[in-house]
Amino acid sequence: MRLIRLAVILSLILVPLVAEAQPAASLPRIGFLAPSSPSDSRVARYLEAFRQGLRELGYVEGQNIAIEFRWAGDQYDRLPGLAAELVRLKVNVIVAGGPPAIQAAQRATDTIPIVMRARDYDPIARGYVAGLAQPGGNITGVVQQRLELTAKQLELLKEALPTVTLVAVLWDESCADQRRAAEAAARPLGVQLQPLELRHPPYEFASAFAAAAQGQAEALLVLNSPLFAMQREHIVDLAAKSRLPTMFGDCLVFGREGSWPTM
Repeated sequence: MRLIRLAVILSLILVPLVAEAQPAASLPRIGFLAPSSPSDSRVARYLEAFRQGLRELGYVEGQNIAIEFRWAGDQYDRLPGLAAELVRLKVNVIVAGGPPAIQAAQRATDTIPIVMRARDYDPIARGYVAGLAQPGGNITGVVQQRLELTAKQLELLKEALPTVTLVAVLWDESCADQRRAAEAAARPLGVQLQPLELRHPPYEFASAFAAAAQGQAEALLVLNSPLFAMQREHIVDLAAKSRLPTMFGDCLVFGREGSWPTM
């Protein structure tokens, strides 16, 4: 969370902020573009940390800064229109959460600074920045690379279940780089992957599990996606019902024998 705060502040130094309260129309404005919904508990915690980070640095919403929130409600096709709306409002900076929002903001403007958080994907490969030391363009932010952990998760899954030869992989557009890392790690482990891509939120997780069962997958690897994290309890419930051993980004859940833990 603090990395995100710092990235936002680095962009905001380009904007002359005044400490005294101003009329709302004249306040410097942050455009906040998100693919999700503010009703999700994880998003609520993130927003509180975001606002707290600004307050600690003297920026109070409604007093010396304004925030224009635009939520896509897990409907990615709304993001381009929402990004264009923020550009028309002439916000001073856009905070974009996740690859779909970053892409929408990038296409909407090449002048307004965009702050991103690149977690578990390569912003250079995706064309967001030219390089980490000198990003160029109008996109900046922080990179949290854990792609190497994808391979480790598959290794741990194989160690726990040595006889497994077919692993279903749950992924979406935001974790495409992780899928490629999993494919590279699977070959030396003698494991075949069954990619299960989810598109167009809200996702049909039950259909993905049905496809895994039809393909006779022996285990499931759930890659790190913001939308997967929001639906973790639902995914765990489906894994329990299908009795499919499931590896998440930070844990392994067993279900072949005995009872399943709740998360």
